[in-house]
Amino acid sequence: MTSLLASLKSALRSTQEAELNEIGGAGEEALPPAAAADAGANSPAAATVPPARRHSPSSVEELELELLLEALFQCHGYDYRGYQRDLVRRKVRLMMAELSTPTISALQAKVLHDPAAYNALLKALYVDPARMFDDASEIALLRMSLGVCLHGAAVPRVWLADCAGAQQAWTLAILLEQEQLGPRTEIYATVASDALLAEALEASLPMARLSELQGNYIKSGGVGRLIDYFEVNAEGTRATLLPHLRGRITWAQYNLVTDASFNEFQMILAARALPDFGAQLRRRVLRLFDDSLAQSGMLVLDRPLDDDDPLANHYKQVFPHQPWYKRVA
Repeated sequence: MTSLLASLKSALRSTQEAELNEIGGAGEEALPPAAAADAGANSPAAATVPPARRHSPSSVEELELELLLEALFQCHGYDYRGYQRDLVRRKVRLMMAELSTPTISALQAKVLHDPAAYNALLKALYVDPARMFDDASEIALLRMSLGVCLHGAAVPRVWLADCAGAQQAWTLAILLEQEQLGPRTEIYATVASDALLAEALEASLPMARLSELQGNYIKSGGVGRLIDYFEVNAEGTRATLLPHLRGRITWAQYNLVTDASFNEFQMILAARALPDFGAQLRRRVLRLFDDSLAQSGMLVLDRPLDDDDPLANHYKQVFPHQPWYKRVA
């Protein structure tokens, strides 16, 4: 365990130094090696003031959190180091309470040695699960946009990036069916881990929950009965989306932080995926979406693009006061 902690601390230092170099290089012109040496020698503070670190831990808990995130990356390849620290800390504390671990270090030990704890933490750090038709305003904008985005494409594709569970994908499949776009549109729903993928593929709803969701469906402009899009098991206790609608959803494990563009899409829905990302990671993922979006495609975000973002020139806002964009360049 001591050697593992030492290797994690070393990796953490290397990561922080790399981030510092990137930040410093972005803000000012780099000096030649000789000039840099002269500048350091002539600066009275150079020998006494250490450089600031991007995620410099100011407490034991913060150090533990950095080591936990580094362990997830080093041991399993899931990189949450660029996520908003306050949001990650809140989710980690909830997981500590759920697993009865008194410290983040104790949680780390459990996660490294217990696959069930590891999968539980990944789920906790992931996007909050959606309920079907849970955002009436989003559904209304989707109804207005699907035809505009998809009718011109021979094989339209929609990407649910970091999909918030089966119910988000099912909602989209039903909307496409109602807009007569279902049979020729491919839905790609990607999630961050194999455990989340298995959960989405095996998802079903208790009948009592389906009755509750009927209210969401009506509020969002749905007509008729939501249950008409589901098949019910022999016992009459659980419901699953109809097979021909499920067949239009391609589920895959995909890491927004590390993976490259894998297809071209007419629409990318990412409003639920982005809020947890820190500024640097957000820029990286927006570039990924830009690489993946077709000309005249639509990109749905959680908040407006920054005016100084180089990608802002590629897009035109579709709806006033809504971060829905059409690609124009």
